[in-house]
Amino acid sequence: MRKYLFIVTLGLILNLASGFFGPDVAFGQAKVGTAGAQFLEIGISARAIGMGEAFLGVANDASALYYNPAGIALLEQKELMATHIEYPADIQYEFLGFVLPTPQWYGNVGIAAYWLHTDDMPVTTYEHPRGTGQFFTATDMALGLTYSSSLTDHFSLGITLKYINSFLEEEKATGWAADVGTFYQTGFRGFNISMIIANFGPDMKFIRETYPLPIDFRFGSSINIIEQENQILTWAIQASRPNDNLEKFNTGFEYWFSDIFALRIGKKFNYDYFNNGNLMDESGFEDRRDYGTTSGMTFGGGVKLPISSYFLQIDYAYQDMGFLDSVHRFSFDIKF
Repeated sequence: MRKYLFIVTLGLILNLASGFFGPDVAFGQAKVGTAGAQFLEIGISARAIGMGEAFLGVANDASALYYNPAGIALLEQKELMATHIEYPADIQYEFLGFVLPTPQWYGNVGIAAYWLHTDDMPVTTYEHPRGTGQFFTATDMALGLTYSSSLTDHFSLGITLKYINSFLEEEKATGWAADVGTFYQTGFRGFNISMIIANFGPDMKFIRETYPLPIDFRFGSSINIIEQENQILTWAIQASRPNDNLEKFNTGFEYWFSDIFALRIGKKFNYDYFNNGNLMDESGFEDRRDYGTTSGMTFGGGVKLPISSYFLQIDYAYQDMGFLDSVHRFSFDIKF
């Protein structure tokens, strides 16, 4: 039965992904900004960001709730993770996730909350360009429920259902999305292969306009270049095809010493292009291919601390945001 489920699942993912390789997305630069609920694209783990967010083939902690739901099938302890991100312009992003092993259900379950919010912003009008004295806020939220199971000794499958809510003062939009991920362990030097369809769901309607979700097909893998008793060096790569942008590529390294201290470095390619020269492509759209980026090198580190019967892992990541301010991320992960 599990063999057939594996075949059906793989076929479903490949069939959904095939829609991303048609001619309509060959010019992804013309579709930048056409999807809504963009906060679903924000990485939630300082550990993953430190590796250039090439985390799909690693996904071995509670952040798998976001990066690859199939990964939580591999967790043997309860795990709680929290992340705080400070963005420019007084924008904050919070993540809270919990994974519970449930062998009686032949797998593990998890729940996650995502919250992007701003400080109060002044209302301005033509008559009052410096503010009317009133203020408004913008908020995006999502709740996710995940189930993941190991169908074989090497292959696991995970599914997440998400409820999405976006608020802008008195206006709001709601919707739902699904993530379907796979995780295959070859058994050789930690070599893993993973795939995911993320944010698959119907369009969201905000006021009078409808917008597609930021659907993304990703493929990733990781391998331990060094695998010794007191140190492990992991190399990970990842490629993605979003429905509203060009293909993206990620690569990164993670080095653990004595399973206590970690160092990370990564690079993100082909992210968020901006044209400074007012050039147009042959179709009349602004050409954004080679003029800049808001995402480049990433660096990070972490420490794992035993506390009684618990393990507390603290991770930090620095991300170069190009012409924007750099972003600092902190994550806290408790295993118990």
